[in-house]
Amino acid sequence: MNTPFMTAFASGLADRGYRVARFEFPYMAARRRDGRRRAPDRQPILLDTWRAAVAALGGGAGLVIGGKSMGGRMASLVADEVGARGLVCLGYPFHPPGKPDQLRTAHLEQLRTPTLIVQGTRDPFGGRNEVAGYRLAPAIRLHWIEDGDHSLAPRKGSGRTRAQNLAAAAEAVASFAQGL
Repeated sequence: MNTPFMTAFASGLADRGYRVARFEFPYMAARRRDGRRRAPDRQPILLDTWRAAVAALGGGAGLVIGGKSMGGRMASLVADEVGARGLVCLGYPFHPPGKPDQLRTAHLEQLRTPTLIVQGTRDPFGGRNEVAGYRLAPAIRLHWIEDGDHSLAPRKGSGRTRAQNLAAAAEAVASFAQGL
């Protein structure tokens, strides 16, 4: 929750007047304590952690939930259930890199929660051309960050900076949240 990406993004939203609450999945909290890398928790634990975070914040009715990569994917799996006001996924992992046949999108076809997916055009987990062919629910809106990778970072020769891309992403999220 304290990666440079998450810190910059949370600050960008706070600068736009939004309160941001962050939490860690158990495997990441354990990594922080002992410094050892470990595999992510199993999906039931990840989903229960999301449910507990929403409950601790008073329930989903007024919340826009979301996360980066797997965190956003897990949020997308509980958004309808917890009654979230909105959902934001930053760098959604549509499929594992290099394995476009292993889609993680079945639930996105039926998602009812208003959703914004902010995705880099060069994201190896699902770029613009691939995602255009996916069946996604009408509640889902995509915002593309030009030349962004999975962390929205551009290539040096693109003429864009990481800070510009993160600011564009934060602005897109703020605009989405305001529209709810």
